[in-house]
Amino acid sequence: MDRTTGRITGSYPDDLDLLIEGAVEAGVFGGKSDALREFVREYFEDHKNERIAAAVTLYERERITLGDAARLADVDRWTMRDILREHGVELRLGLVDEDDAAYEVEAASELEFDDEGSDDVESPSK
Repeated sequence: MDRTTGRITGSYPDDLDLLIEGAVEAGVFGGKSDALREFVREYFEDHKNERIAAAVTLYERERITLGDAARLADVDRWTMRDILREHGVELRLGLVDEDDAAYEVEAASELEFDDEGSDDVESPSK
């Protein structure tokens, strides 16, 4: 997924605009864009279900990969797969791109296997 900065244009009540301007002038934020980024970030931190709903919808509409959905939902890929199944969303299997493949390799390298009982089996020697 391209992580360039998006641009949003919208309108909001004058009082909100004045509060944002006042906060910028008071040094609370570096600018209006900083304030709006912070508001959105805090919203999604406080509203986990909405964050997940957004990730599920984007994945379902094939706009993002499973890895992107997991990142946006702030969960691991295994949990995201479960969430998608719970929402009745069909999983798209297979690697999408090099980033997806790299993530899978990293995740596989972090897997831990139970070595209990490995003393019972001798390794073949050459």
